[in-house]
Amino acid sequence: MAYLDIGIDLGTTTIIANDAGRNIVITEPALVAVDRRTDKVLSIGSDVYQMVGRTPAYIEVIKPLQDGVISDYKMTEVLIRHLLQKMCNNQLVKPRLIVCVPSGITGVESQSVIDSAVAAGARSVHLIEEPVAAAIGAGVNLALPDGNLIVDIGGGTTDVAVLSLNGIVCKTSLRVAGQKFDDALMKYMRTNYNLLVGEKIAEQVKIEIGSVDPDAPELETDIKGRDLISGLPKKIRIRRSELYPLFSEIAETIMRAVQSVLERTPPELVGDIHSNGLILTGGGAMIDGLDRVLEKGTNVKARLADNAMECVAIGTAMSFAYLGKLYDGLVESNKRTR
Repeated sequence: MAYLDIGIDLGTTTIIANDAGRNIVITEPALVAVDRRTDKVLSIGSDVYQMVGRTPAYIEVIKPLQDGVISDYKMTEVLIRHLLQKMCNNQLVKPRLIVCVPSGITGVESQSVIDSAVAAGARSVHLIEEPVAAAIGAGVNLALPDGNLIVDIGGGTTDVAVLSLNGIVCKTSLRVAGQKFDDALMKYMRTNYNLLVGEKIAEQVKIEIGSVDPDAPELETDIKGRDLISGLPKKIRIRRSELYPLFSEIAETIMRAVQSVLERTPPELVGDIHSNGLILTGGGAMIDGLDRVLEKGTNVKARLADNAMECVAIGTAMSFAYLGKLYDGLVESNKRTR
């Protein structure tokens, strides 16, 4: 009997399921809305995103994952089950899953992911580390004796790894990523303008004018929120250059993590990396100028992978072909269901 093979990128802000064999990709915000009067799940994913900041007091919008790891086991199960129902279309055959997780995840956190996936209806579960999945999704041939540097920047975590010969040579993971840019913007507006800004608006402004390149052309946009003094609606015109100092500080943290991995990389592989360049993946990597900042700080050519947002999910689904071949970064669960 043929089994469904599904890869899931379990992100802090977005969860992506991919079935490479059937060419099906489903992307949902990692959000669940719950009625706290009855503890009933009201909505999941995209529908909840429209509700953020607009719900009555008794409806709570839950983010089941924080900084790339599970903070709410039950709601994570709800999210995964929701995706599997969409992917499997009520088929009787239970799917095999490979779930992508940060490379710095602990054993307890890994087991939480496995338990959630099994409870949601998976037949068997494997875990793959994000930089490995990103490399596969970006088309890197991991079997070659060739050094490749992957920097995956998601919503909650940044994972940096040097890969060669189906293994991880050195790596690091930090809980600084795309969401930190949003948090920094909200804090800045609150501190400097007494303006309370929502997460969705902060993310939109980041996408529109955010940059970590000091030489980027100037842009402006309006940012709306609530005046903390008067309590009334307020609109502020803000410039790209004004946000540069707070965004560049986050970019510097990511750059130092990349530098630390390069400092621990064998010289032969550093030479390969200088030739091959650095590959950026993940939604957080798409902020303007980050590739140029990393290139300047590491002396390594940096490029954004094709389809960077879904690259990890694509690689996760493709990694079924690597079962039994990878020396690092892919862990098999001992939990199976019939």
